Formats: sequence, C-alpha cells, structure tokens
Amino acid sequence: MSTAFHLNNKIILITGSTSGIGRETAIKCAEMGATMILTGRNTERLNETLKALKGTGHKSIACDLLNEASLKDLVSSCSQLDGLVHCAGLVKPFPVGFLTKPKIDETLHSNFYSVVELTSALFKAKKINDKASLVFMSSISGQHPHKAGSMYAASKAAVEAFSKTVALEYYPKGIRSNCISPAMVKTPMFDAASEGMSQESMDAHIAKYPLGVGYPEDVANSVIFLLSPASRWITGINLLMDGGLLLEY
Repeated sequence: MSTAFHLNNKIILITGSTSGIGRETAIKCAEMGATMILTGRNTERLNETLKALKGTGHKSIACDLLNEASLKDLVSSCSQLDGLVHCAGLVKPFPVGFLTKPKIDETLHSNFYSVVELTSALFKAKKINDKASLVFMSSISGQHPHKAGSMYAASKAAVEAFSKTVALEYYPKGIRSNCISPAMVKTPMFDAASEGMSQESMDAHIAKYPLGVGYPEDVANSVIFLLSPASRWITGINLLMDGGLLLEY
C-alpha cells in the first residue's frame, strides 16, 4: 500500500537513542523504512538499540554532545541526513532559591547548548539535505513550568524558539523544523521522577490526564509523521502531546 507516512530511503540521526523516547523512535523509524544513525553516550545501551532495529545499513556512533571533540567526530562520521531528531536531555529539579551557576549550566548545556551546537555544526558541514526534516524534543514544561523546574522549562522554551528560527532560515531549501512537547511519558526518566514522590501524589497527578499518561511509542509515532512526506506542509510548529491534561486550563 502506498502511503505518505513512510520513511523509505531516508537517513535519520537520533540523539539520546539509548533509552526511552529516543530508543523507541529509532525502532519505529527503522520499521517505517529509514536508515538510522544512532548516537548517545552509553555504548552498551546504544548497541542494544542498534540490535533492535529492523532492516540493514544502520549504525551507531558513541558521542558525548557536551564534548567539543566528540561532537566534531560525530558530525564528520555522519552521512548526508534527511532527518534529525534531538531526544537527548536531562531533568533535574532545582528550586529557584537554590540555583547556582553550575546547576544552571548543567541543564542548559545538556538541553539547549548541545542541541544548538550539533544542529549548527551539521548545517555548517552541509550534512543536512534539502527537504530534510528536523524534530526537536521539547516538553509541556516549556510553556507550562512546574515548581522547581525553572531551568528545565527555560531550556525547553529556548529549544522551541531555536526550532522556529531554523524553520525561518532554511525554508528556502525546503528544510522543515518542528518541536514536540510531551507531558508525562512512561520512560526511565518518568520512573526516576516517581521515586521522589509518594504513590498517592503520583496517582493524583496521573488522574488529571483524561487519556492517561503517554508511552514512548505515542511520541515516536508523532516524530515519524513530522519526518515523513505526510507533513511536508508543516514547519515551525510545536506539537503539544498532553493526553488532555490542559483541557481545563
């Protein structure tokens, strides 16, 4: 069956593909016909993702995006890209009164600087093909911050602004740039956050989602849409995925 939702003959780079949304997105993209380039810091987990991919021609490149030399090696090792998905990042709660420059830098370097530096380096090296699609993983927190989440929210809001600027600068080449902003998704990051809450508090929060919390495959399917020809008329958007959480806000 012919469909515009395929990724046939596309080469796609995914950061943070060692677990969670990044790993599931890599698996789903391969199922839709893409050739994947996986990157992350943990070589063992990276290879686990690589083994889970359908098809041939995929490869993994271990990289610490916060290390300039490592990032440069990644860019030089990449093929020409038809798609780029940024999933790498971290979440650490820091109340405003306890913020320090090292804590600020930790979040911004992981969630924003590394995204900008890699994207810029790929464009500079002319590794992104015309009509390519870029997808940046933001968060509902970018527009709806939570307590102790000032740096996380700020980093994601910055990613959203950056994505729109990429869309503005590169539309003459048919290159599209979009964000996805999920709410709570059941990933290892979700499990870590759950450890800092009582079961009663977590249950109360989950009850606020009319459609329940999300799963990595829910986000991965939306990434596939934004990478595929089916979304060729979409650029500069931020796709909110919240299971109905904000319906009453």
